[in-house]
Amino acid sequence: MEQSYRPGLEGVIAAETAISFLDVEGEEIVIRGYNLLDLAQQKTYVDVLHLLVFGTLPDEKELAQLEHTLAEEGKVPDPIWNILKELPPTMHAMDRLRTAVSALGGFDPDVEDTSLEASQRKGMRAIARIATIVSNLHHVREGTEPLLPEVGKSFAENMLRMITRGTPSAEEIRAFDQSLIVYSEHEMPNSTFAARVIASTMADMYGALTGGVASLKGYLHGGANEAVMIMLQEAKTADQMESYILEKLRSKARIMGFGHRVYMKKMDPRAQLMKETLKTLIDSGKAPVRAQTWYDMCVIGERVMQREKGLYPNLDYYAAPVYDALNIPVELYTPIFFASRTAGLVAHIIEQHANNRLFRPRVLYTGPRGLKPSSN
Repeated sequence: MEQSYRPGLEGVIAAETAISFLDVEGEEIVIRGYNLLDLAQQKTYVDVLHLLVFGTLPDEKELAQLEHTLAEEGKVPDPIWNILKELPPTMHAMDRLRTAVSALGGFDPDVEDTSLEASQRKGMRAIARIATIVSNLHHVREGTEPLLPEVGKSFAENMLRMITRGTPSAEEIRAFDQSLIVYSEHEMPNSTFAARVIASTMADMYGALTGGVASLKGYLHGGANEAVMIMLQEAKTADQMESYILEKLRSKARIMGFGHRVYMKKMDPRAQLMKETLKTLIDSGKAPVRAQTWYDMCVIGERVMQREKGLYPNLDYYAAPVYDALNIPVELYTPIFFASRTAGLVAHIIEQHANNRLFRPRVLYTGPRGLKPSSN
């Protein structure tokens, strides 16, 4: 039978799922039947988390209980902090996070139980503890004791409070919450595929999540949001943005935050939402003055890239200045991406375990044949 090869598995259907779907023609990201942008505009991250892991949007009582559970489960075992303190401070935040996620499995009593109920319990622990670890990565690196989530505060408020060690405003909490929602799930990107491949061996959830962290670090996937902020800082002003991009293009450098394997002919709808979120944050008066500069630069960059390369912004392009406006350190941008995406990964791992078939693709061999070993 003739088999076709598609580099990067582009367009190849790798799994059946009831979790999410990218309807490119309809410009819709479907999350268990709901439009992701509707969810981002009308619900909270914890609502979406419940939808992903438990299959339904929660009622008020379920939402309150889940917020309480996440705050309680967010207390990370002390040995995890000790491990993080022993790692080199020069180590990339995603590498430190990868180590911590792997170690978390040793502290979960349900680690080897793949039943639905146990997996959902594990999922809540993983989501809550990873959020706490991410929110404290820079503090631990600097030798400061970690903060823990507080019962009575929302998941997004707790994360932002732990990250900044301040008291975030309602506008800042909402902007951050929206970013968590749009990063929470996106069908079958590299990190989700990596997690499902690992889960297909019936490896435990933490092993699959660890693979997801490793995948997400790469600048072609999760690391792009950090690269966008570095680009804006290098360009410095709106007046210099166009010349900066044109010079990069002349030198054949990649302009981060543009292009997407799926959204090739239009703007990532999540990027449009983050663009609006950044503007709303600026108009509220809660953003630092530099946020307006970043917004103006991004608009110019968007126009230049569409004109010069026919490329459109992806989520990372506008998420980066949103995070800067919230006074979040650049080194945490990709870890935050993973913290929010953990909900989607947990849902995919549970689904893979429940309807499993081991991933075992074949190759198109391009090497020699018929060689004989020489006899000496």
